[in-house]
Amino acid sequence: MMKRKSNIGSKELSIIIAIAVAATTIMTMVGTSMRVNAQNPSWTSSFNMESCNFSSTGTNPYFILQPGYQLVFTGVEDGEPLNVTVTVSNETKDFGNGILARAVEERTINSETSDLKEITKDYFAICEQTNSVFYFGEDVNNYEDGKLVDHHEGSWLHGSNNARAGLIMPGTILLGSRYYQEIAPDVALDKAELVSMNQTVSVPAGKFSGVIQMNETSDLEPGIEEVNLHAPGIGQVIDNELVLVKYGYLK
Repeated sequence: MMKRKSNIGSKELSIIIAIAVAATTIMTMVGTSMRVNAQNPSWTSSFNMESCNFSSTGTNPYFILQPGYQLVFTGVEDGEPLNVTVTVSNETKDFGNGILARAVEERTINSETSDLKEITKDYFAICEQTNSVFYFGEDVNNYEDGKLVDHHEGSWLHGSNNARAGLIMPGTILLGSRYYQEIAPDVALDKAELVSMNQTVSVPAGKFSGVIQMNETSDLEPGIEEVNLHAPGIGQVIDNELVLVKYGYLK
């Protein structure tokens, strides 16, 4: 879910990455031309969304879109200690054509100074026919020294400026599948490859089995890769260098 790109370096990830990365690096980028304004044809960017009835509330085995559900991550990224709280909100956004997406708020702070770094509203909806979760855009507020500096960097919305929704979590998990998560020319062209299944992972929030690993890259930032892991019934448990410390519904 989170789109901050950085190099892998945390101790928590070193063992996990070794399991899956070696087998997938070769097939990812061979013979591929990375273009800023066009999708890479070797990655799925068309999802037959017109056949979907979308719901703004529901669950996917690896993604929970129920108001009040919350994930809390901590870690050190680019030398900065961070705390990231991801909360499924009561807010929805109408994208037309019967698509009502739910806002999921990500709030990032410096965990030492408590300075606010970013507040993002990501918009998701679930296709009832496939149980796939689609990503319809994000509103981003960036902060420095706890003060708002801009509203726009990284922001995009389905249906505006040639942007369209991507797939954030498929309803059917297929090893080796590769697809775009965000399709917003010059703004966000993130994509994911499913490289491993059935891992067992321990993080501060607990020990989880049946975990899937997705390696995420962007056409706009070639050479940079994130490793993200998702546990069934929980959602994301590792976000690159951040690890899950708490999850559940708000009381």
